[in-house]
Amino acid sequence: MIEALAMGALAIVLYVYAVFPLLVFARGWLLRRPWMQEDRTPRIDVVIVCHNEAAHIAEKLRNVLASDYPLKRLRIIVASDGSDDGTDEIVRRMDCEAMTLLSFPRRGKIPALNDAVAVAAGELLVFSDANSQFAPDALRNLARHFADSRVGCVAGNQVYTNSAKAGAAASGERSYWSFDRALKVAGSRAGNTISATGAIYAIRRELFQEVPSGVTDDFTVSTRVILQGYRMVFDPAAVAREPVAGKPRAEFRRKVRVMTRGLRAVWIVRRLLNPFHFGFYSLQLFSHKVLRRLVVFPLLLLLILVPWMWLAGGWLAVVAALELAFYGLAAAGYLLSATRMGRWPPLALPHFFCLVNVAAMVATINVLLGRTIERWESHRAEPPQEAPQASMASTR
Repeated sequence: MIEALAMGALAIVLYVYAVFPLLVFARGWLLRRPWMQEDRTPRIDVVIVCHNEAAHIAEKLRNVLASDYPLKRLRIIVASDGSDDGTDEIVRRMDCEAMTLLSFPRRGKIPALNDAVAVAAGELLVFSDANSQFAPDALRNLARHFADSRVGCVAGNQVYTNSAKAGAAASGERSYWSFDRALKVAGSRAGNTISATGAIYAIRRELFQEVPSGVTDDFTVSTRVILQGYRMVFDPAAVAREPVAGKPRAEFRRKVRVMTRGLRAVWIVRRLLNPFHFGFYSLQLFSHKVLRRLVVFPLLLLLILVPWMWLAGGWLAVVAALELAFYGLAAAGYLLSATRMGRWPPLALPHFFCLVNVAAMVATINVLLGRTIERWESHRAEPPQEAPQASMASTR
């Protein structure tokens, strides 16, 4: 009985972290589906939804305006979700005809996002975060893929910046994203990348569908493009640089929020899980966005079974010993997370692996209990807001 349970749990873990990635890489190498790319400059609306980003918004706007893209073909829409730290004033002081400020009462990101897109008129929508920085050619690189009428969404390449103050969570996050980036490249070559990241991605304006509350907006917006029969491709050259959370607690809260909303988003686009309609992409979506977030439970079962596996001897004892060694490194990484030693990969990676999986367990419980996360987390309580009427001002 113990052996059967251990074998079943181990099989799921090995599939998620080894077999599935190998399938994606092999498919990307063997079954390539090229698409047309050419330099073009359609009208672009860059949509930035923010809350209390006074520390970053000016630098972000200057960064977008400095892009190697014709300013006459570019518009920036800043949707401020109840900012009270001077964010709106900073945007208003930037004298530029290419920018529009939408100032909303505090409601959460998704209502502000929907309302911002409602006033957008560009052929392409590019979504980004206030604290990410585009490479100069990022917008051109995104736009070139839309020369192919089959492409509906282009996922950009989020690159995490190095920081001397970053801890083990940041080091582990960078390593994880390097692996995830490779999966995106392979998936895109043979069909579709799994989803886009909010730091940088673009879609055709007519493919945007209003986002429901309580979900991850970048995942929902990008995967609905596939639901409408278009491709989602990944461009590693369309770079946006963004810092990672330096503190494990901050990173844990962010992961819980993202995964809770992400699991709810999968339910919204659950038709994509039908392999008879969406082929290999259904397997990608289920393995990467569902099974990988639930793998914490077979991992937990394997940990519970360690004493019995050790006593059983043989290969079970070897697995038990490897488990104990791995979780010992994770514990050391946690205890040393604020030090330089905590950023050492043999400690940082196990630490981050455990942090992500515990966050996934909490997120799963949130979904099962019907808990939703509608707003950015804040250090202070916020009073309820009145009806969502926005003030709209051009910065010209």
